[in-house]
Amino acid sequence: MTDRPADDQGKTGSPADLMPEELPYRVPTGALGGLCILAVAAACLVVLNQKLNLGFFIGKTLIDTRYLYLLATLLLPIVFLAYPAHAAAPMRRVPWYDLAMAATAVAVGTGFIWTAEAALTQGWEYSAPKAAIAASAVLSLLILEALRRTGGTVLTAIVLVFALYPAVASIMPGPIRGLAQPLPDAIAYHIISSESAFGIPMRAFGEIVVGFIVFGVALNYTGGGKFFNDVAFALVGRYRGGAAQVGVISSALQGSISGSVISNVISSGVVTIPAMKRTGFASDYAGGVEAVASTGAVLMPPVMGSTAFVMASFLGKPYAEIAMAAAIPGLLFYFGLMVQIDAYAARRRLSGMLAAELPRFAEVLREGWLYIAVFAVLIYFMLSEQQEAMAPFYATGLLLVINQILPRHRLTRAGFVAMLQALGRELASLVAVLTGVGFIVGAFSMTGLSGTLANDLVYLAGDKPIVLLFMGAVASFIFGMGMTVTACYIFLAIVLAPPLVKAGMDPLAIHLFILYWGMISFITPPVALAAFAAAPIAKTGHFRIGWQAMKLGTIIYIVPFVFALNPALVLRGTWDAIAIALGSAFAGVFLVASAIQGYIAGAGIMPATPAGWCGRLLILAGGIALLLPGGEALGRLGLDLLGAAAAAAGFAVLRLLPPRPAVV
Repeated sequence: MTDRPADDQGKTGSPADLMPEELPYRVPTGALGGLCILAVAAACLVVLNQKLNLGFFIGKTLIDTRYLYLLATLLLPIVFLAYPAHAAAPMRRVPWYDLAMAATAVAVGTGFIWTAEAALTQGWEYSAPKAAIAASAVLSLLILEALRRTGGTVLTAIVLVFALYPAVASIMPGPIRGLAQPLPDAIAYHIISSESAFGIPMRAFGEIVVGFIVFGVALNYTGGGKFFNDVAFALVGRYRGGAAQVGVISSALQGSISGSVISNVISSGVVTIPAMKRTGFASDYAGGVEAVASTGAVLMPPVMGSTAFVMASFLGKPYAEIAMAAAIPGLLFYFGLMVQIDAYAARRRLSGMLAAELPRFAEVLREGWLYIAVFAVLIYFMLSEQQEAMAPFYATGLLLVINQILPRHRLTRAGFVAMLQALGRELASLVAVLTGVGFIVGAFSMTGLSGTLANDLVYLAGDKPIVLLFMGAVASFIFGMGMTVTACYIFLAIVLAPPLVKAGMDPLAIHLFILYWGMISFITPPVALAAFAAAPIAKTGHFRIGWQAMKLGTIIYIVPFVFALNPALVLRGTWDAIAIALGSAFAGVFLVASAIQGYIAGAGIMPATPAGWCGRLLILAGGIALLLPGGEALGRLGLDLLGAAAAAAGFAVLRLLPPRPAVV
């Protein structure tokens, strides 16, 4: 085992440069490293066999549970080999206890693979043999330890509480009382049933997510990150505030594929944050731009990270429908961010970057056309052919073939090995999180608690869905502070989504709502993990970046309420209603974002005088009116007229004021 080489940083093609990670890790070498790479390759082949029915396993049928056991058996041991147990653990060698846990995971997993058919036909999830119960207990402990290493202690504690909940459900107070199960039966159910550790989250992993993780890693290791940055610099770098707009575009492109906020901040921010500072942006503002842009990227189609695929499994809808619905909220978010950046730059008369600093767009396309072709293949198979599971594999195959033809980013043998190592870490950590969070799903399934909570929450909210939405926003934010995005979404999809849907809200809009609010903790102090990641690059305090990120990300706090109450913004309804809602929403976002930054195109700076504040508040009120959904008292047309009138009055007030100098 070796540490990451210190000289990897900043070199094109190096693992640390191309695939930055959030956790310290070891890199396997020698025979152990070879076994890890074989396991990753085998996992990918198993997925392809399952999707394409290649017939690798002659005489054996890979039923769903056997298939998922096989993936976990191949990938879960990598967690113990790659991620150290604690900060003081050896990084250059694997301790004996990590080797023991990896070997035990292989042995126990193999046992479940072998007995998967018997477990299904004989109903072991309700009446398992003692040996199966003991094996379930061992595998449960291994999953919890793997979760602790990859998801953190807080998430592991939450999962453990829920995993044990079925044993004491009958003695809990009224709202959370459920049907109790003996502890041994509960443990067996968690591992053997198709409703817990190997339930919806892992099924989404095995059916769709693996391919997109493969594609994301391959894209980064073949120079995709540099291409996205260069495209953004070439497109908008020369305009007012261009360096910050570059950060927005490049982060949106990269983060949509990687699905990791922290990795996105690091990989994009090392280029964009210094460029912003060179063109006059304050350090905390530059860090805030990158933090917000990287957070929003996980909410932006076409890929949206792994959580969107789990959502598709929960809703029983094709991924393409999820991506289409998420497109408008994502565009509203980024539109608001870009308006704020432009207003900030205008107030301070910040210019764009020098032409000599920028790549030429034609040259960027000539060198990186392969990425456009690969994306075209990906989107074609996802949307036109509706092959969400295979689309990333086809795109990855094309990417690797073209990559070997073109010399600039051609993968060497060492680069290919490094790519497989990074892929193994990505897949293994996701298996640990998804199987661990699956315990929460299993606990609710075993005890029937989800239905009880849904009824209680609806009763508490009365006939006011907005109250439920506020409860959901607070719960999503709190759980988002202690969980990964996917874990937070899964938990809230079980607990919170049913009562909101029962209250009459659109299911797809509600699932997107909890996904958005689960992401908000990344930019909101005191947690603000994206701000923590940006702070060392921006060379300023993370709290300063966090407060700027909250201001820049204001739209992300508002938009989820807007589309939850007006599903036309997630493309639910007639085309004329959707068109009207879109026009109102974009106009509203423009006004709100301009008012927040104190500058609006056509009227200029909003001064800190009584008249200036009056104009500013009128424009803000007009924007909010345009964003609000129509109701019984005032319909869509009435709100649009009210918003337009308020904005026009505010604009007139500002135009009558004397010209203001730029803010220094």
